Amino acid sequence: MQFTSVSFLLFAAVILLGYYALPKKARWCWLLAGSMFFYLMAGVEYLAFILLTAVSTYFAGLLMDKNLSKQEAYLAENKQILSREEKKEYKARIKSKNRIIMIVCLVINFAVLGLCKFLLVEPFSTMAQGTTLSFLTLGLPLGISFYMFQSMGYVVDIYRTTDKAEKNPLKLLLFVSYFPQLMQGPISRHADLAPQLVEGKAFDGKEFSFGLQRMLWGFFKKMVIADRIAAAVIALRGPQFTGVGFFLLTLFYAVQIYADFTGGIDMTIGLSQALGIKLEENFVRPFFSKNIAEYWRRWHITLGEWMKSYIFYPISVSQPMLKLSKKARSSMGNFGKRLPVYVASIATWLVTGIWHGITPNFILWGMMNCFVIVVSEELNPLYEKFHNRFGWKEKKWYGAFEILRMFLLMNLIRIVDLFPNVADYFRRMGSLVTTFNFQILWDGTLMKLGLSALDYGIILGGIVLMFCVSLYQEKKGSVREVLWNKPVLRYILVFVLLVIVLLMGSYGIGYNASDFIYNQF
Repeated sequence: MQFTSVSFLLFAAVILLGYYALPKKARWCWLLAGSMFFYLMAGVEYLAFILLTAVSTYFAGLLMDKNLSKQEAYLAENKQILSREEKKEYKARIKSKNRIIMIVCLVINFAVLGLCKFLLVEPFSTMAQGTTLSFLTLGLPLGISFYMFQSMGYVVDIYRTTDKAEKNPLKLLLFVSYFPQLMQGPISRHADLAPQLVEGKAFDGKEFSFGLQRMLWGFFKKMVIADRIAAAVIALRGPQFTGVGFFLLTLFYAVQIYADFTGGIDMTIGLSQALGIKLEENFVRPFFSKNIAEYWRRWHITLGEWMKSYIFYPISVSQPMLKLSKKARSSMGNFGKRLPVYVASIATWLVTGIWHGITPNFILWGMMNCFVIVVSEELNPLYEKFHNRFGWKEKKWYGAFEILRMFLLMNLIRIVDLFPNVADYFRRMGSLVTTFNFQILWDGTLMKLGLSALDYGIILGGIVLMFCVSLYQEKKGSVREVLWNKPVLRYILVFVLLVIVLLMGSYGIGYNASDFIYNQF
């Protein structure tokens, strides 16, 4: 049941009506029932996967919490007779037990995730044909990468004692399966999201209106822009499009994936806001970034935060890394001091690439991002000398240049998504300087990509509108807050946007839009 389908709109309307019609204490049960129904619509065979994560997470959390409670009670009861060393030793034993529980839970769940991803590629896909796992060769279980990371973060937080275990298994199941997040996140922390899911807030007209407005904005980006430009992206992937054709592919794909992913996130956050539930922002105008490090602080923010909290920081401050830093510092100077950070960065980006897919292109994508960030960090002193020498950094035009540079560089890295055969990707990259093919800009080729002149006009208008809204948000803040105090203008703009989506949306069979790009991850 796609977010952009008629069936989902009816489903969301029923959820909203039922949620506010029920007493506050019963609303979380309604959300759980809706989440289970939503998941079952994706396929009954996939239900076992989300239940395995929920059950293993529940018992792992419960066991670790029980050990911690036992530790607290024991230390309180014997605080007068235990020495400092004995207390320390007892805590270490409890922590060791909890570490084993945590590791077992992580291994079980990530092994399942790995199995699902491996069965999507050859030769494992062919080997699975005719077996009970053959249905997994058609696609990943709905939302598995998102709910898996969210749930494992919860387990690690209990181990770290930064969160408490949920005693009610159904409430934890709701946290794992909350349906708006299943498509493409954002990835939330249990301590932030779970209390909101079970609280049942009073109806707030402003928040409800803001939520529906954001959903409509998401529909516009997804159906009017992303789904329309998708035809040209598919066509431009053909081997005949080199040079300028490949460059156009990088531009078109940047528009498609941005409108598709942010559109879906707008729908998720908007629906949750209408329910009185605040989810973390996942995008903060990433194309206004001036370097790739900043870009990744603005794009898919919750995945980046998850990677930093559970991969990067544990590796960079681990005992082996501290020992490596100490040894490397004497022979490599400042670089040796930063070496653990770079090792942790490589590991983090490797995991991030594998999260997107286990084919070589996604691993290359992760390593390319890592390489640019690390090299930029090493060259930062030279950048500072350059800026101090010429003073360009204070100029407005130089800021625009940095944004354009980042945009083009990220496009060249991002486009590797579309080339499982990395050799083909490098051949296309090389064609940028060997085979220009400028003639496709005026010989009619652009009109043979599945788009008409009207389609190009709609896409261009949509891009201009997205840019203007983003620029206003970057400079002044929320557009919805401004329009809230101008109800007549607000109603007119909402009506116009609704008409645009209805008349200009790119629809498939049964008036349903195409799948979201990030569903494949």
